[in-house]
Amino acid sequence: MDIQGVVAEGFEPVRDAFVRNFDVLGDRGAAVAVYRDGRKVVDLWGGSRDADGTEPWTEDTAQIVRSATKGVAAAVPLLLHQRGLLDLDAPVGAYWPEFKAGGKEKVLVRDVLAHRAGVPALDRGLTAAEAADGVSGPRAVAAQHPFWEPGTGHGYHAQTYSWLLSELVLRVTGRTLGAVLAEDIAEPLGLDFWIGLPDAVAEADRVGRVAPVDPPESAGMLRTRPRRNVSEAYADPGSLTRRAFAAIHPLPDENAPAYRAAELPASNGIGTARALARFYGATIGVVEDGARIFTPATTRLAAREHSAGPDRVLVVNTRFGAGYMLHGPASPLLSPASFGHPGRGGSLAFADPDAGIGFGYVTNALAKSVTADPRAQALVRALKSAL
Repeated sequence: MDIQGVVAEGFEPVRDAFVRNFDVLGDRGAAVAVYRDGRKVVDLWGGSRDADGTEPWTEDTAQIVRSATKGVAAAVPLLLHQRGLLDLDAPVGAYWPEFKAGGKEKVLVRDVLAHRAGVPALDRGLTAAEAADGVSGPRAVAAQHPFWEPGTGHGYHAQTYSWLLSELVLRVTGRTLGAVLAEDIAEPLGLDFWIGLPDAVAEADRVGRVAPVDPPESAGMLRTRPRRNVSEAYADPGSLTRRAFAAIHPLPDENAPAYRAAELPASNGIGTARALARFYGATIGVVEDGARIFTPATTRLAAREHSAGPDRVLVVNTRFGAGYMLHGPASPLLSPASFGHPGRGGSLAFADPDAGIGFGYVTNALAKSVTADPRAQALVRALKSAL
């Protein structure tokens, strides 16, 4: 495999692991980047731009990152909170009165960020067109009766997180979440990351095609069977697990221009590994040219545990901060101080304030993993060995 890019001295184990991902673990096209103490120390890419093609992945190739989008999207409400525009301890209904329907009047903004709002699924799944129209999703979530008493437990809001966050931001700012991200975060920091891909970017043909893949025979570790209760939850059409992931049904074509152009903060962010690493570096400190996103107080807020224990949707123990998944057995990151988010199928991005790390990995070969893809985990282990 012809791997392009650079690694700083001492970070060669990350390159070795990245090469092995192609040789053994089935990667087809991918990139990984790492910032340490605000300085880029890893920036690698290789393989094909399209999972089902042969055209090479280039330095500026971008990919959809699925739920790794959630961590970038969460920076928008936290930035609004940092500016005094959004109170995390206020009821969602104070900003969005229609949301109080069905017994949700006590749901706090903090509950939304920590997956405690009780509405991870919908009584009727939305079509891809409805999910993307900016109206049907918020309306459905506002009308939905909670599946448990909000605030008393947590469960991963796989798709509904899109409409919860986007409508909150719209009500507070009058701008869409994608617009706030672009204007207040991505453009000032020079990030190639979008929630709602502009036509100009799509026309530049930078975005590769993703595709599901089966692990190669050499990747025996990828064939490990999940626990029986987890498998049963995903197989049962009536389970909250299946219903949460089917809030958009049937599943959309993630390579379709209309889907890429939609603003779905839970699932359709598009960007580079470099952008993700730089973004997370800027959540914990100053990156290269003096840019940063969060104050130290907001960084502590993002990383502070808000939810922990049995996840009513993922059927494993998970931990969440204010919009971020935290280090734990279900989603191992660099250390207990880390906060970030995986993307179903492989992508991963996170920050570790103790180590001064911003990390981003994106792939077009979507495996069956949900929160702990072996390729991403191999890179994290290699990074840990280099520190």
